[in-house]
This record gives sequence, C-alpha cells and structure tokens, in this order.
Amino acid sequence: MNKTVMITGAGGFIGSHLVERVVKEDAGRVRAFVHYNSRNSWGWLEDSPVLKEIQVVTGDVRDYDSIKRCMAGCETVFHLAAVIGIPYSYVSPAGYLRVNVEGTYNVLQAARELGCQQVLVTSTSETYGTAQQPAIAEDHPAVAQSPYAATKIAADQLALSFYRSFGLPVKIVRPFNTYGPRQSARAIIPTIVTQILSGERRIKVGNLAPTRDLTFVLDTVEGFVEIARCKRLVGEATNIGRGEEISIGDLAKLIARLMGAEIELEVDAERVRGEKTEVQRLCCDNRKILEVTSWRPRYSIEDGMRTTIEWLRLHSQTYKASAYNT
Repeated sequence: MNKTVMITGAGGFIGSHLVERVVKEDAGRVRAFVHYNSRNSWGWLEDSPVLKEIQVVTGDVRDYDSIKRCMAGCETVFHLAAVIGIPYSYVSPAGYLRVNVEGTYNVLQAARELGCQQVLVTSTSETYGTAQQPAIAEDHPAVAQSPYAATKIAADQLALSFYRSFGLPVKIVRPFNTYGPRQSARAIIPTIVTQILSGERRIKVGNLAPTRDLTFVLDTVEGFVEIARCKRLVGEATNIGRGEEISIGDLAKLIARLMGAEIELEVDAERVRGEKTEVQRLCCDNRKILEVTSWRPRYSIEDGMRTTIEWLRLHSQTYKASAYNT
C-alpha cells in the first residue's frame, strides 16, 4: 500500500481511525473522501493528528462524478461510506438504497474505469442475520432482517459480481460489532456510558438478551490493513471479530462495574426492535483472517471498554444522553 490510497467515509467513526492507521503505515498519499456539507465539516478528521499529512476531498458517494474525480490516480480504495443506523432504515429504506447500493456501484464502476489495483468494500455482520450456527463463518447464509442489512447484502453481491464479471480486484471486509472512541451516539455502548456520565442510574436500553461480538476499533482497522495486504483474499469476504459474544444485559453490567456505578436497566419500548428484525445472536468465526493474515486482536473487551469510557468522559458534551438517537 505504498502508493495513493483513497478512503471513503473518512470522517466517520471507523473511517477516521483507518485514515490515521494508513498514514502510520507510511502508505504514500492518503486521500480522505468526506461527505460534502455547507459547514465544510470533515467530521472526526477535524482534530486528527494526521490532518496535515492527508488530502481531504468533499463530495457524495451518490454522485458518480465526484467519486470518479477523487479516485483518479488511486491504487487502493477503502470504501466505508454508508448509512448505518438500523432503526432509521425502517424510516427511510430508499435513502439507504441510494447511499449503500448506488454509492457502492459508483465506487466499483469508477474503479473499473480507472484501473484501481484493489477495492475493499465494507460489509457488516448484520448481513448474516441471527446466527444459524455457534460461530458465523463467511459461508453463513445472508439473511436481511432490516432494510439496512438488505442494502449491505446487495452492495456485497454487487461488488462480487464486478469481480466475477469484470475481473475487478474486490475484497469484502466484514467487521462484527466495532466500538471505541468516536462511535455514534446511536450505538449501545455510548448510549449506556453517556447516560451514566450524565448522572442517570436508571439506564434506558432496548432488548437485553441479544448477543454481540465486540471488537475495539483499533483492532478492526488493523484487520482492514491486513486484508488489504493479502492477495489471497481477492474476490472473497473476510470476517473481522474476536470470536467472543456478550449479551446486551451483561455488557451494561460490565460498563457499570468499570465506571463504579450502581445502575438499574429499564427496557424502553422505543428502543426495542421487533422479534423478526432483531438479530438475536452474533459471534464471529474468525479462523479465516487468523489463518491467512498476521491479524490478531490486541484489545480485550475490558481494555477496549476502559479506553472508550475515558474518551466518552472527555467528550460527553457532544452527546445527548437523554435523547434516543435512531
């Protein structure tokens, strides 16, 4: 990766960390594609320590012209730009189609026309739906339990079709649940932590029984880098996850213990997803990435959670603890 690298969604949670990791790799020039807005905000890159070392380009993945112009001269493209909130996908399925599917098409078609050396398309463990086996390997059936998941499945299949039809060097990166500094307020960990930081002791949550496989964001972006390095993974999907699951209820108890807080959990009907749409169990089978790359998770859930809590403590004013963010 010692040439020009482009990262879409670069101002977001995982994207901003990936920008910093790729710069650390001394990968050559890094072009950070962020969503155009009237305030000229670059998201989490605004205060990034690597801001002077990258080229920031504003645009919209739904706009083929801006995508192709930004991708010109790039050898590797990490495509992370997406709409990701699951509850809001019930409100605006068409919006998710335009960003997640049409946006991915624009990246793929531009890469095909420009002759990019590889395109890494970011998927999600939500494409699997509820686990049909103890740990989910890459050959697990795709089951869309939300419009969001459906658009990500469509984007994955579109990317693989470009590999099979046109020989485009595509890799599907499939992270399980990532957490850490800069995560959206809609996610469960910032939701719990910020309520506790605000002084609440009766913590509003959704379903308590579902399990998730949580990976600290720095481990996730390391997985992106390792997958980019590995030629064997072209035309395939690769999971990134620790291979451990924890229920939402137990997660809340862990956070409270690490914060030294006595809490009660209140199931808030607004936050509860329906039985058919809630993914009940996610646990990553990570044997593939362990076998073909040197990736290994470095952060235990407690270490990663402590780092996340301390970051949220310093940035709690940017979150609205009392408001439910879909």
